[in-house]
Amino acid sequence: MCKTVLYLIAIIAIITSCSKSEKTYKIAVSQCSEDIWRNKLNEELKMGTYVHNNVELSFASADGSDEKQIEQIHQFMKDGMDLLIVAPNQIATVSPAIDEVFDKGIPVIVFDRKTNSEKFTAFIGADNFEMGRLMGEYIATKLKGKGRVLEIMGLKGSSPAIERHNGFLNAISSYPDIVLVASLQGDWTEESAMKAIKAYHGDLSNIDFVFGQNDRMAVGASKVLSKLPASHHTKYCGIDGLPGEGNGLASVRDSILEASYIYPTHGDEVLQLAMDILEGKPYKKDNRLMASLVTKDNARVLLLQSEELTRQGHNIDFLHEQSDNYLQQLDTQRVITWMAVGIIVLLLIAIVLLYRYHLNKVTMQRERVINTLWNIPVEELPAEPAEPEQPAEVAESGVVKPEPSEPTVDSRFLARFKEVVEARMSDSEVSVEDLAADMNLSRVQLYRKVKAITDSSPVELLRTARLKRAYQLLATTDKNISEVAYDVGFTAPSYFTKCFKDEFGISPSDLS
Repeated sequence: MCKTVLYLIAIIAIITSCSKSEKTYKIAVSQCSEDIWRNKLNEELKMGTYVHNNVELSFASADGSDEKQIEQIHQFMKDGMDLLIVAPNQIATVSPAIDEVFDKGIPVIVFDRKTNSEKFTAFIGADNFEMGRLMGEYIATKLKGKGRVLEIMGLKGSSPAIERHNGFLNAISSYPDIVLVASLQGDWTEESAMKAIKAYHGDLSNIDFVFGQNDRMAVGASKVLSKLPASHHTKYCGIDGLPGEGNGLASVRDSILEASYIYPTHGDEVLQLAMDILEGKPYKKDNRLMASLVTKDNARVLLLQSEELTRQGHNIDFLHEQSDNYLQQLDTQRVITWMAVGIIVLLLIAIVLLYRYHLNKVTMQRERVINTLWNIPVEELPAEPAEPEQPAEVAESGVVKPEPSEPTVDSRFLARFKEVVEARMSDSEVSVEDLAADMNLSRVQLYRKVKAITDSSPVELLRTARLKRAYQLLATTDKNISEVAYDVGFTAPSYFTKCFKDEFGISPSDLS
């Protein structure tokens, strides 16, 4: 769905670039600093102008300086602006300049960070208190309510640092056996976390968990603490969950961080809010962006999704740039003809891409089903021989784990059990006793063995295998729902439909 929207944005951008609105809005963006999170938001704001082609964006970064941000806001006022989007460096110091803008009748959107004034038109951003609280609950749960934790705070006086700290304290205060060793002061950078830890003279031995108020500080803390004695068990978590190698999602995937929390940018929503205000449309003053926890279980998928969206965003940038260059070269007498040709071509491209997207989606769903058959962990499946150049896997403890050279006893057992299930799958009357007999085991032996390896019963695995075989048949053959139901051993299509929907969240008719 996301890719479909992106392609449609590209088409709309090229079509709407042919005409100029009578009113062009000048929107100024005052960033408190420059980093990958803010660069991502800026790029999303720019992409939003592909739809709102009557917008001129101006950007400024204060590089963490209150004085510089105040000067930049004053310069925006002199240059003339219709609306200000601002992320205040600190709560109190930049507020007077923002108040000046508001008092002049210029709408102000405060995003990400807050001021200590009510003189703003709207706020948009994530709930930093809630993120701090949820990370505190996550750490407390992982520690089973007992342990030593260290906090690395963001820029002093900034609202995210204050709110994340308060949320974190709110969570761990319910666990009297969790000791907050210290809350060290950083400034959102990796270097600040390293410096804060080195300057601390208290006892940092046997730290169980480090909460960095962003991913970069959490990684910085790990680089220092990992060199101290008795710190090999220390775990780290942060906030931001940015895509790209070396950032939050990759750090969780690579076990550098135990967890992170996606701190959303959503520049397109920020720009849409600005346009609603400027065009007199309804809007909310307080707009909260949804966030989500990132762990090892979902980091790889989220990273792949983010990389795909980034790639499609680059494609849209290219399409928009190419279309602008093309339209500038058109002769006035040929504009209508060439625009018609261009729109038809783009629509054809969009249809082809949407069709390919649908096929890819179905293929990915099918592969996911196959790869997660019976929910058997990947490491328990027979391994392919390792490539010579690949390094050996390193566990969190630092011990090098040798590459598996041959299937384990459990994996051979599961492979045999899978063969037996697939051979008897279409038999609606097959029982656990039948499966056990085929494997030369008693019913109790089979149940205990399967349960020990997969934490599921043989009946559950049989049902799951039937449903996933049904998914494949519905997606790849012309058989109807009843035929598939009987093929995989269900005696009633209605019961099959119910089970299928419980398993996959969709009806069999969505695939047939």
